[in-house]
Amino acid sequence: MSIRIRGLRLPLDYTETDLLQEAAARLKIQPEKIIECQLVKRSVDARRNKVHFTCTVGITVEDEGQLDKQLWASPEITKNNKITPYQHFPGHKRLSYSPLIIGAGPAGLFCGLYLAQHGYQPIIIEQGQHMEKRIETVEKFWQKGILNPYCNTQFGEGGAGTFSDGKLTTRIGDERISYVLDTFIKHGADEEIKYVKKPHVGTDSIRKIIRNIRQEILDLGGELYFDSRMTDINVNQRFIKSIIINNSSEIPCGVLVLAVGNSAREVYKLLHAKDIDLVPKAFAMGVRVEHPQVLIDRIQYGDYAGHPRLGAADYHLTYQDRLSGRAVYTFCMCPGGSVIAAASEPGGVVTNGMSYQARDSGIANSALVVTVKPADWNEAVLGGIVLQDRLEKRAFEIGGRDYKAPAQRLIDFMAKRGSQDLHNTCTTYQPGVEPADLWEVLPSEIGAVLWRGIKYWENKMPGFLDSKAVLTGVETRTSTPVRISRNEKGCSLSMDNLYPCGEGAGYAGGIMSSAVDGLKTAEQIINNYMIPQEKVELCDDQALNIRKI
Repeated sequence: MSIRIRGLRLPLDYTETDLLQEAAARLKIQPEKIIECQLVKRSVDARRNKVHFTCTVGITVEDEGQLDKQLWASPEITKNNKITPYQHFPGHKRLSYSPLIIGAGPAGLFCGLYLAQHGYQPIIIEQGQHMEKRIETVEKFWQKGILNPYCNTQFGEGGAGTFSDGKLTTRIGDERISYVLDTFIKHGADEEIKYVKKPHVGTDSIRKIIRNIRQEILDLGGELYFDSRMTDINVNQRFIKSIIINNSSEIPCGVLVLAVGNSAREVYKLLHAKDIDLVPKAFAMGVRVEHPQVLIDRIQYGDYAGHPRLGAADYHLTYQDRLSGRAVYTFCMCPGGSVIAAASEPGGVVTNGMSYQARDSGIANSALVVTVKPADWNEAVLGGIVLQDRLEKRAFEIGGRDYKAPAQRLIDFMAKRGSQDLHNTCTTYQPGVEPADLWEVLPSEIGAVLWRGIKYWENKMPGFLDSKAVLTGVETRTSTPVRISRNEKGCSLSMDNLYPCGEGAGYAGGIMSSAVDGLKTAEQIINNYMIPQEKVELCDDQALNIRKI
């Protein structure tokens, strides 16, 4: 039988034999009675000044009868009942054409992959470039300040996650998570992502994984088109009958999946103009902070800092501000990474964080963000976008109008004085930074809440106010400020063949939850429609078509 044991405490230098013996001791049997011992989850426990691993394992034993019946009274020992995979059967509605998917981020790719695996031959349309070309375009922006508004760190194959830490953590509990992780492993990720508490693959590895997923979709008869921007939709009552690509090519539509990222402002404006139901949504904004990684390691791990099994330490901090009712928290913390330029529109500065799989840059960075809500912009549907845009343009002005970002020493921010220089700080942002006073960039209330939060965190995490720490602004794209309304079947409230999904639709946040939402959308399409009898062929010369060889 299969048994799950939680809460096994093991030293940092434990071996597989140690893990087996600890599991056997917990079951009160000899190790040789265990047929299989599989690590299911492993996390670092740095409490009580002694760092160790806490593990969960799956155990197979020869005979349940050999176990002490009193073991089942422990909440840490349970029978592991195997979940039967959820099955999908094609619906009865006629689907005239291959499903069209707008966006090649996690939601779009996993929606497309699942549909392709079930014979639907989806067509994925992405306004940005394919991975190889996209990397070149982004590097040009970072090095020379030359921005392509349709291909950047926000837009292009893989979505915003292509230039991130490749975090695979999520707070959702869903059976599809295993499918997503298995897919990542199948296409090149390390198997440890199945059991570490905070899995990540790094921006270098996720690029390879995305290319491999792309190839599987192509091998199964799907198609991907790049440099192909949806510029209009043609509507007949409650049905999208076609879409327009690059203001020129019309593509007939049976089902349209909107898997755009959270920066798809032109799409939101198009939908609003077509009276498709949108609602304003709360999000968060602020700045990026950078510290020496050795400092964060020492704060988190004490004397254990630098242990090869621990790697670069992370942190997660929260603060509830009673004066304003707003929350301030760290977001997208990137150990051993760098702060990157993430603008997608001319005349704006946007920051984000990134790290490679090794997390070995020596610099830790994280967003420090404050919640904002629709009441802050009088509930206007697109008011959150206006707020984001205003801050980004202000940062562009203060930074010197050449995509350099305004930056300030953390100690200067707390003293409410502008920084005169940034020598001997941790700043990594490219195309560069300009010493500034971020109090002149952020709305006064947001700055005040952030100040109180940092002051609180210094008490919780002594050393946070380090002399080398630096703030860089602004971080505005934490999540979409708009939600594309949909019903319980995943379909738009306004259009019967429109399926909004993922982070850009307002139903996910991060790689994992976006991928899961893409899978849910694919399942809904499969349950509603038969496999299409006709394949749409795109022949637009403006679109880069990556076809199966």
